[in-house]
Amino acid sequence: MTPRKHREPGDAEPAKKSSITAADPCTIVIFGASGDLSRRKLVPALYGLAAQNCLARRFAIIGFARTPMSDEAFQASAVDSVKKFADASTLRDEECKEFANALAYVAGEYHRPEAFEKLKSRLEELDRAHKLEGNRLFYLATPPEVYPVIIDQLDKAGLAKSPNGKSWVRIIIEKPYGRDLDSAKKLNQTVLNVFSEKQVYRIDHYLGKDTVQNLMVLRFGNGIFEPLWNRNFVDHVQITAAETLGVEQRAAFYETAGATRDMIQSHVLQLTSLVAMEPPAAFDATAVRNEKIKVLQSIRPFTEESIRTDVVRGQYGPGGGRGDSSLLNGYRKEPGVAKDSSTETYVAARLQIDNWRWAGVPFYLRTGKRLPSRVSEIAIHFRSAPHMVFRGQGLAGNTLVLNVQPDEGISISFHAKLPGQEMKLKPVAMDFSYQKEFGAGERSAYATLINDCMRGDATLFDRADGVESAWALVNPILDWFESHKPKFPNYAAGTWGPEEADKLLERDGRHWRKP
Repeated sequence: MTPRKHREPGDAEPAKKSSITAADPCTIVIFGASGDLSRRKLVPALYGLAAQNCLARRFAIIGFARTPMSDEAFQASAVDSVKKFADASTLRDEECKEFANALAYVAGEYHRPEAFEKLKSRLEELDRAHKLEGNRLFYLATPPEVYPVIIDQLDKAGLAKSPNGKSWVRIIIEKPYGRDLDSAKKLNQTVLNVFSEKQVYRIDHYLGKDTVQNLMVLRFGNGIFEPLWNRNFVDHVQITAAETLGVEQRAAFYETAGATRDMIQSHVLQLTSLVAMEPPAAFDATAVRNEKIKVLQSIRPFTEESIRTDVVRGQYGPGGGRGDSSLLNGYRKEPGVAKDSSTETYVAARLQIDNWRWAGVPFYLRTGKRLPSRVSEIAIHFRSAPHMVFRGQGLAGNTLVLNVQPDEGISISFHAKLPGQEMKLKPVAMDFSYQKEFGAGERSAYATLINDCMRGDATLFDRADGVESAWALVNPILDWFESHKPKFPNYAAGTWGPEEADKLLERDGRHWRKP
């Protein structure tokens, strides 16, 4: 195995420039390396970092999984993943070859100490061969029930600490981080008995997306928005995370999770905290995460009464596709799903944030599968003008929309006069598109976050108290769901969810935005 070559000035085909800072030399260990997450996301993201010179000149990647595989087979699998899923603009045969040469593989059972001794020997071998300075990043891309086992074995093998007292050791833990408040606390205790908090990076890939990060730039880097970002000017906020896909091949996981655990507790509440947070003293991990946690702790706790009135759950039944006449299966007809499943595939909720900035401003959240569009967006709905000069025009309030995916960008609506003699107004929009402005496609959120971890920047990762605060908020909802039998299915595949979700806003005199 040889380290990736570094192109000197004047070399042919220089690597694409990147604003991402290169990381220290290190070894990245991917647990669950034979799985779908590694194949579709992690390996292509690491290749993208390498192709853009955002990895150090010296690095190595070790795949660890139960599946027997040679180094050569893992390298061939990685090249195949890169060609299928990496950014096409970075693909070069020479780069792929160099990247593959930096890959190794260790096969073993997660509960067997001898497998981790083998991993330790391989790490030491690569450190000596490529002068990687003992820096190590462990990525847990396994099923969540394996996390405690891996962490325990890393501890017993002496891999959780710096091998030389100078290098760093860090661990990235995928969601779901627990399945309720008690299990999240237990996992935090297990992790923090072995690693210090500063070593732990709890990842939510949504936070690596450019538009999510740009939300903070929009608010805190421009003088025109922050004065309007409060209850005096904002009527309400809508946050949508919609998928057109059904459960696909994830029934085994989804049957034990559902939309609340899979999306609300993590992605959607992360977006909520970023929208509602106070300006941090600095853009660093401590300041940003402190302000996010304050938001979660300010959200009015759910009671049985408020769950009945402010939370809607749904499960998709058979329905039409996206504009075609074919019939899509209902959730209970999906492979691996129980015929009487009560797992929710849709959740909508109304939140109240009890603080000075947001008192009286409702936050409406929704997420679901088999909806008409794949879209994740934040819509800030401003109050209407206090005096209607142009009567009879039916003017709605202005809206600022941050589109997280698939077409990352920002749009703000306002009213303008149509040409002609009559005073007729029409809503128009000013749009900012990442692709049009910067000439780039959708960037890999995983690449951004992995690079941040290697550089020791935890700003976009969750902290132990943040995870527990989010679970504390949704736990009463999960308990209520468990004790009350739903009437499922209650929305057709290809529609925007249950009728009750529309009524959630209609009783407040509002309507869901149609992306």
